[in-house]
Amino acid sequence: MPATAKNIEGQLAIGDKAPHFTMPSNHGEIIFTAQGSKNIVLYFYPRDDTPGCTLEAKDFRDNIKEFEKLDAVIIGVSKDSVASHDKFKEKYCLPFPLASAAETSTCEDYGVWKEKMNYGKAYMGIERSTFLIDKKGIIRQIWRKVKVEGHVDAVLAAVKEL
Repeated sequence: MPATAKNIEGQLAIGDKAPHFTMPSNHGEIIFTAQGSKNIVLYFYPRDDTPGCTLEAKDFRDNIKEFEKLDAVIIGVSKDSVASHDKFKEKYCLPFPLASAAETSTCEDYGVWKEKMNYGKAYMGIERSTFLIDKKGIIRQIWRKVKVEGHVDAVLAAVKEL
């Protein structure tokens, strides 16, 4: 199965091999390989320091110890710059990496780069989505069009089932 296998609708599906990525982060480079020693919670969000994105990041932050106990790392991804991520992490004491997908290839690989509407105007942006990737690089759960409230609890429950 190719690294970026897609279902008939062109979207990644549970059981697919997760696409590889390399993105700059506040800690240097994040390189995802197909196999690792940790499960990965890869969450895509629209923008640093906005209300919904801040709530989601703080919720992951507040549950980081539970994820760590389950051998899971959290990686947040948006198109914001590394400098923006640094400010966001510092402001909210976020203990996990934030990766910059300034080049949209990773967002496209994961199917989260979508046309959106705001006040009747169409634009391209990140659809809030989360992917749970196991230690073998296989996607075990996907949440698309995420509603922030209760989301981290659902992700944590899925990690516990791995």
